[in-house]
Amino acid sequence: MAETIPFGQYMPDVSDLNTPNSRFLSNVLPRSDGYGPFKDFGTFTGALPSACRGYFYARKTDGSIQTFAATDTRLYRMDNTTFAWTDISKGGVAYPAVSQTAQWQFAQFNNFIIAVQANVVPQVFDLTTSTAFADLGGTPPQAAYISIINRFVVLSGLLSFPYRIQWSGLNAPATWTSGITYSDFQDFPDGGVVRGVVGGELGIIMQDSAIRRMMFSPGSDIVFQIDRLAKDKGVLAPYSLVTMGEKIFFLSAQGFMKSDASGSLVPIGTQRVDSTFFADYDDAHPEFMIGSADPASNVCIWAYKSKSAGSQAGFNKLLCYNWLLDKWTPVTMSGQYLSSLAKPGITLEGLNTISASIDALPFSLDSLSTSTLPSISMMDLNNVAGFFTGSNLEATIETSEISMIERRMNINGVYPVTDAPSVFASIEVRELLTDPLEQYSPETAREIDGKCPFLVNTRYARAKLRIPYGTNWTYATGVLPDMSAAGR
Repeated sequence: MAETIPFGQYMPDVSDLNTPNSRFLSNVLPRSDGYGPFKDFGTFTGALPSACRGYFYARKTDGSIQTFAATDTRLYRMDNTTFAWTDISKGGVAYPAVSQTAQWQFAQFNNFIIAVQANVVPQVFDLTTSTAFADLGGTPPQAAYISIINRFVVLSGLLSFPYRIQWSGLNAPATWTSGITYSDFQDFPDGGVVRGVVGGELGIIMQDSAIRRMMFSPGSDIVFQIDRLAKDKGVLAPYSLVTMGEKIFFLSAQGFMKSDASGSLVPIGTQRVDSTFFADYDDAHPEFMIGSADPASNVCIWAYKSKSAGSQAGFNKLLCYNWLLDKWTPVTMSGQYLSSLAKPGITLEGLNTISASIDALPFSLDSLSTSTLPSISMMDLNNVAGFFTGSNLEATIETSEISMIERRMNINGVYPVTDAPSVFASIEVRELLTDPLEQYSPETAREIDGKCPFLVNTRYARAKLRIPYGTNWTYATGVLPDMSAAGR
C-alpha cells in the first residue's frame, strides 16, 4: 500500500540563480509575500531621431519636470505637451560622437543641467533662461562622468587625466581654476582609472581596483580629505553604479557588491547570480550594463546585453535585486537605456495636441502623474521612452528539486499557490542526478478544484508554474503537492 505524503508547500528556491533550482524563475519581482508580476513596457514619449545614449529628468523651482536625452551627437529636450523631442544642441550643430562603449551623463546643480561625455567640453543648460546647451563656463576638463558632492560639481573619467578627479568652486559650477573658491583636483597614484564618483554629502570614488571616500574639509588647504576604503576591489562597469539612500550597489570584477559611506563591502551575488551573469554577459558592451534604482520599491535593476543578443544595439536582459529581502530575479526585456523618470503634468486642453480622441491616446489617463513622483523607466529599441505600465509579462516560477531518497514518488498533481486566475504547471522528472535537466511532463491547466493534475512516477521532481502574458495577478509563492510514496 502506498504511503501518503503530508502536504507541504514547496517554495521556489531563488536564492541562487546559478543553480538549476531556479533556472526558470523569470519576469517576476521578489516581494515579502512571494513574487509579483513584472509589467511589460508601455510607451510614453515620442521617438528620438536616433538611438538614445542617455536621458535625465530635472526639477524646476516651481516643481515642474523637464526631461533631457542624448543621442550619439546631439542633445534634446522633451516638450511636456506633445512629448516630442527638440534638438537643443549647442548652436544646433552635432557634437563629436560619444565613444562606442560610453554614454552621456547628466547632473543638476541648482538651475543648471550639466551634460558630459569625454569627447565634448561639458555642456550646460539654464532651466530659467536657456533655449540650447552651451559650453560650461571656466575651463572644465572633458570628462565621462559627473556627480554633485556637497556643493561642488565633480568630474571624473577625464579625457587627458584618467587617474584624476577635478571639482569646481564651492557653489560655483563655472569656476575651474585651482585655488579659486576651493576648486582643485586630485591625482591617484594607484587603483587604476577613475570610473565615476557617487554623489552626496560625501563622495565615493570608484576606480578599477580601489574605492576611496572624499569628505569636504572647510577651511583646510586640502579642500577634500580623501581616504582609501578598499584595495583590489573596484567597479567593472561604470554605469552599473546604483545609489539607494545611503547604500551603493555596483558590479565589480568579483561580482555584484553592496557598500555604503563607511566602505564596508558586502558581496550580494557570490554563489547566487555571479557565475551565471558572467557566463552570459557580453563584456564588449559595458555601455549597456546600466543600473538604476526603482524609486517606488526596494529593488535595484541592472540591464545588460547578453552574448545571445548578437548584433542588437541595446540590452536584452534585466537582473532585479530586492536588497531588503536579499533576493534576485531575472527579466527578459530589450532596450537602449534604463533610468528613473518623472512624468510631466498635462492639462486636459493639452491632450488635444496629442490626440483628437481620448480613445486613441497612446496611454491611459490613469498613468498621467498628479504629482511628479519618479518611476523606473526605459528607452526601447525604437528610441521611445516609457514606463513599465503595460500588461503583466508571462511569468515562470520553478520550485526546488525534491526526492524521497530511497523511494520513488507518485505525483498526482500540484496546487499552485497564487491568485492568478489562469496558471499552468508541469513536472520536471529525472531518475538520476546525472540525467539531463528539462525533461517535462505535459503541461496542465488548473482545474475547478484548484489542482493541476498529473500521473507522474519519478525519483526526482520539481514543479514549474507558468502564468500567461496579460493575466491579472498579484502574488505567487509556490505549490502544494498531491503526492505519495511508490516502490523502492
